Amino acid sequence: MNINEDIVSDFNKGVIEEFRSNAGKVGGYFEGKDMLLLTTTGAKSGEPRVIPLVYSKDGDQIVIIASKGGAPTNPDWRYNLLANPKVTVEIGTETYQATATEVKGEERDRLYAAHAELYPGFKEYEEKTQGIRVIPVFLLDLAAGQAA
Repeated sequence: MNINEDIVSDFNKGVIEEFRSNAGKVGGYFEGKDMLLLTTTGAKSGEPRVIPLVYSKDGDQIVIIASKGGAPTNPDWRYNLLANPKVTVEIGTETYQATATEVKGEERDRLYAAHAELYPGFKEYEEKTQGIRVIPVFLLDLAAGQAA
């Protein structure tokens, strides 16, 4: 891990702890935003990885964005989802099993634009990545919908 990854890891640990201690509510930068905890399976390690993310909804599905703050590379969790699309999602005090699907093309663009309307920082992330990468968008299907 490099210094930036260590900082993000420590930051995420604090957010995860606060989320779980406060029924899914967090303060600071994420205060008032819809947050979830996404548990993926490491593509290489096979180990569980927990990531706090803001989300939006599209009908019954959850929309998450692999922005990595507009970095030139995708977050590791994107590769985890591609290798192992079965995930666990924590929203508030509920825990669900879900399936993640990467969305492309016009549907991706529509979902990203709607998400960025709710969370304007995502417009900046997209501007940062122009010409470098298209920020991936995933739908989480909770249709199985039973609390885990």
